[in-house]
Amino acid sequence: MIELCIKELEGVWYGVACEEEKIFATSFASSEERALRDLLASIPFNAPFQRSEKIPAFAERAINTLKNIYDGKDTPQNFSLATKHLPEYKTRVLEAARLIPPGYVTSYGALAKNTGESPRAVGHVMASNPFAPIVPCHRVVGSDFSLVGYGGGLDAKLAFLRREKRGYTSVKEISVNGKRLDMWPVEFVLRKFEKK
Repeated sequence: MIELCIKELEGVWYGVACEEEKIFATSFASSEERALRDLLASIPFNAPFQRSEKIPAFAERAINTLKNIYDGKDTPQNFSLATKHLPEYKTRVLEAARLIPPGYVTSYGALAKNTGESPRAVGHVMASNPFAPIVPCHRVVGSDFSLVGYGGGLDAKLAFLRREKRGYTSVKEISVNGKRLDMWPVEFVLRKFEKK
């Protein structure tokens, strides 16, 4: 049975839906109700679940990781994400996006090119990301470094990126499934935003 675990840390409510040591969904919100609603919207349809008042050690570790990511910290992640119920293309996009490190962004177009999907399909996957911020959809931006499409609002996306600023200056590329994924320093986005 999927356990829904929610905890407030420094004014933000973090949630994780997990079964044993596999994460089905994560959330963060300004209220307990919103964090719970976001979890419920992301777990598989008709999956049995219960709200856990006592948070198991695995869920506690996941929630602490969510907070560290939210705070902009470099946080090692070795969580197993439950994706078998998701379409294969969505899993492929989520797995690629998960590899974008703090301090960098990629574009919807670059992620689409890497995964063999259209930018619109990538946008849809990011908009329905059940694992935010473990899968950092806030690090996916427009090809011109504009802030577009974030379920938590563009102000929240900007705040995330400001917390993840590292002072990087050079473009980076990684290999995902044998294909190149280009990434740019967060500073490129922040500079564009500040020129407005």
